[in-house]
Amino acid sequence: MEKDELTYHVPVLLKESVDGMNIRPDGTYVDVTFGGAGHSREILSRLGEGGRLLGFDQDEDAERNIVDDPHFIFVRSNFRYLHNFLRYHDIEQVDAILADLGVSSHHFDDSERGFSFRFDGELDMRMNKRAGLTAADIVNTYEEERLANIFYLYGELKNSRKLASVILKARSGRTIRTIGEFLEVIKPLFGREREKKELAKVFQALRIEVNQEMEALKEMLLAATEALKPGGRLVVITYHSLEDRMVKNIMKTGNVEGKADTDFFGNLQTPFRLVNNKVIVPDQAEIERNPRSRSAKLRIAEKK
Repeated sequence: MEKDELTYHVPVLLKESVDGMNIRPDGTYVDVTFGGAGHSREILSRLGEGGRLLGFDQDEDAERNIVDDPHFIFVRSNFRYLHNFLRYHDIEQVDAILADLGVSSHHFDDSERGFSFRFDGELDMRMNKRAGLTAADIVNTYEEERLANIFYLYGELKNSRKLASVILKARSGRTIRTIGEFLEVIKPLFGREREKKELAKVFQALRIEVNQEMEALKEMLLAATEALKPGGRLVVITYHSLEDRMVKNIMKTGNVEGKADTDFFGNLQTPFRLVNNKVIVPDQAEIERNPRSRSAKLRIAEKK
């Protein structure tokens, strides 16, 4: 069992992030990205009488990792509904909220989920297999400009227009259903030396669109801001610049756009105080143990 949990997802910046939550044994905490339960187990190990933890995950595979602990409540839902489920459980405010925004290693390593270009399989990419469009639906139905925008905004790909144009030509003669068929279409656009990096960006862009990750993150961050008690902590681990920008903005200004509100005297009006002014990143030893932690950035803020 322990081995399965570890291979599902190795928790990134485990000690640093859970320490950053400033846990009290009798506090109420939320892990909005339950996944393989790595962070949740560490939080639970620090709770005592009266303490409780809610773990959110929309993926049915994560339910296999549910922790048998009287202090734990599992919520099978996207974290964008944080506000609704706190209300459902009669919780007005919480002491800290943790989000590890990385895709679980389990998803990248499961060929049936379609998250990685290393395997052939259905072009799916849904975190919640019960809902929404698949990556194949997007590739086969979105108009050219919309596709180009996704690759540019979410993948930061310079050749986004060319990419969209090539996909449209290819799908006019057939439906692109599998990862193999999709790679056949797009691989010629990338040079061998940068192929892996560019393909990773294409898959990232599609995954973000499929799961509406940016909209969900925005909703969760706004709900988290409301849900935290004064002195409560928001602890977030990001893996790419789009999410990191939103997290940095909410912590500095109280909104994801980064619009600064000032009072009459020009002082910044924000609900948060930064706990770590300098972003926390994994050390070399952690990167060697878990190469997928390489791009992780940890930010911590405290509600005023």
